[in-house]
Amino acid sequence: MRRTLPLVLLLMFALAAPANAHFGMVVPDVNIVTKDGPRSVVLDIRFWHPMDNQGMNMEKPRLEVFAKGQKQDISAALAPAAIDGKQAWTARQQFKAPGVNVFAAIPQPYWEPAEKKFIQHLSKTVVCVMGGDEGWDKPVGLKLEIVPMAKPFALYAGNAFTGKVLFKGKPLANAEVEIEFFNKDGALKAPDEAYTTQVVKTDGNGVFTYAAPWAGWWGFAALTDDDARIKHDGKDMPVELGGVIWVYFHPLPGK
Repeated sequence: MRRTLPLVLLLMFALAAPANAHFGMVVPDVNIVTKDGPRSVVLDIRFWHPMDNQGMNMEKPRLEVFAKGQKQDISAALAPAAIDGKQAWTARQQFKAPGVNVFAAIPQPYWEPAEKKFIQHLSKTVVCVMGGDEGWDKPVGLKLEIVPMAKPFALYAGNAFTGKVLFKGKPLANAEVEIEFFNKDGALKAPDEAYTTQVVKTDGNGVFTYAAPWAGWWGFAALTDDDARIKHDGKDMPVELGGVIWVYFHPLPGK
């Protein structure tokens, strides 16, 4: 008993410890491509704890871009990248014409044994190219997605971002939306575990609002159980979907 009791206590503490959220990430090096600068973006694609800046391996996803009502599969542009020993991906996209471009990374569902379910994050971001700014408020047809209701490439730190969560094209009421800052250089530390992943809920119309307190990339992940099942060890198991959008908040001028 003396030998097993400490192990039991350690296990209990491990199970009781809060688990920080993983986010599907598709983050460009810039969210606005100007006429005078490089006419391309480089995408950082990973499955990560954004605030803690730790992650897990990500199998090669499908990468799509939506522009002017057209969808293009650009998965061939994906190149493997190792980040802190974890498998991640990168891709460069060139632009020839102005317009809003929405990038979406769609990975295969992965089995999470601790939760006894599959998890799949459908992640996207919006890039304004050479002044084209129409269509940022349109869904792109992901099974679960956050549609911006505030222009997602024109926000200052402190501005509020409003989004509408759609599941199979219909508003998802009373859904949890997890929010984390991409603490890329690890400079920030949350005052308590409770602050790492912030949570808001959608209203009856699937709408939520959150004001980002400081500049940088922020991830919003709407969560719901899918109506589909995937077999694991011969049994139909549940699937949790995450509809994720990454939004950049610009520093205030002069600060």
